[in-house]
Amino acid sequence: MEHAVVPAWAMLAYLVSGVFFILALRGLSSPASSRRGNRFGMAGMLIAVVTTLVTHEVAALPEILGAIAIGGGIGWVIARKIAMTDMPQLVAAFHSLVGLAAVLVGVAAYLNPEAFGILDANGEILTVSRIEMGLGVAIGAITFSGSVIAFLKLAGKMSGSPILLPGRHVINLGTLIAIIGLTAYFAMVPTTGTEWVFWTIVVLSFVIGFLLIIPIGGADMPVVVSMLNSYSGWAAAAMGFTLHNSAMIITGALVGSSGAILSYIMCKAMNRSFISVIAGGFGADASSGGGEAKEQRPWKRGSAEDAAYMMQQAESVIIVPGYGMAVAQAQHALREMADLLKKEGVSVKYAIHPVAGRMPGHMNVLLAEANVPYDEVFELEDINSEFAQTDVAFIIGANDVVNPAAKTDKSSPIYGMPVFDVDKAKTVFFIKRSMGGVGYAGVDNDVFYMDQTMMLLADAKKMVDDIVKALQH
Repeated sequence: MEHAVVPAWAMLAYLVSGVFFILALRGLSSPASSRRGNRFGMAGMLIAVVTTLVTHEVAALPEILGAIAIGGGIGWVIARKIAMTDMPQLVAAFHSLVGLAAVLVGVAAYLNPEAFGILDANGEILTVSRIEMGLGVAIGAITFSGSVIAFLKLAGKMSGSPILLPGRHVINLGTLIAIIGLTAYFAMVPTTGTEWVFWTIVVLSFVIGFLLIIPIGGADMPVVVSMLNSYSGWAAAAMGFTLHNSAMIITGALVGSSGAILSYIMCKAMNRSFISVIAGGFGADASSGGGEAKEQRPWKRGSAEDAAYMMQQAESVIIVPGYGMAVAQAQHALREMADLLKKEGVSVKYAIHPVAGRMPGHMNVLLAEANVPYDEVFELEDINSEFAQTDVAFIIGANDVVNPAAKTDKSSPIYGMPVFDVDKAKTVFFIKRSMGGVGYAGVDNDVFYMDQTMMLLADAKKMVDDIVKALQH
């Protein structure tokens, strides 16, 4: 691939694609406009890809078009077949591919700099290009290996609990300092005879990606997914400089900055600092206690008929969905239940916690899939004050986000995280599979044992289906 001066019309086309990407992000900010946002993103990427192919000398166009067709075909099949419950690990897997692509581009540029047009008059790689290359492969490798661990945790192939290595903070800090130092050294010394510097940066970056994500517990996984999304964007932006491709720079910067902002918003919603998440995550303190359910405490078991009758008599019901709803694919039955209650004159609202599920917006996507009206879905800060005046709080598959220990128990690993005040509702129905399980953070929940709580122990979809049948009689 010969590097050539990009014509003015191509720069304009890249600018148009960048505008489309901005419109895509704007559209994706709301479920109501998300489809339009996706279409803007697809149009922007099509313009960017076609422009790049037209303005560059491509040695093997059929091979590139074949690769696009294969990749697009695989993506189409996965998108059609993937269950919504598997979406978080799919997102993590896709982030890993972006990171790996950045590493491969960096390696290709290092091995064949002439093709990338990054050599100076002395035949050395330009200093600025070495900085871009070092940062690109480092961020890309961290994204890849971190995303692999996130995928394994989200897919249940690795424990969601924190895996704590002795002296992990010293190891991580030392490795990061080594990567930064080697990148600076790589930029200053001649490339000939110092090949070991580049490859050491690559290896250490792969290692630190694993080390950073392994200690992070399940409750912080939505932040991790968002953070890895940001990393993948910055890796793409760095490679855009190496490839002299403004569309990649724009796209990478948009993804990187939006992911960073989302990570900040989610950390703020959990009353956590970004550094504390990266340093270990919820549940990282082995001495925090609360890891096992206290089955000896008295609790009340309810039935579908109990729930149907009491919700029919209620004036207001607030539904709090969680990952258990996603696993059971209960969102469609839940919407049917809500529709029946609304016919009875009951006010129904949905309360969505920022970290409910396994990725940002997980519950919003599921409810949108079930055609739940957007004006019935509320974020934590908008609805939390209403629980005190609510007749029924209906919790389906959530746990950590309704756990009052976050407000009262300083020894709890989720202490300080804002949670829904379901304990203030007149009646609480809590759907979970059994009393033996605890939330993803591994913490027991006092709501199970409250006087106004009735436990509905069953698969979430089966229980909601039974409630629907009871409402229809």
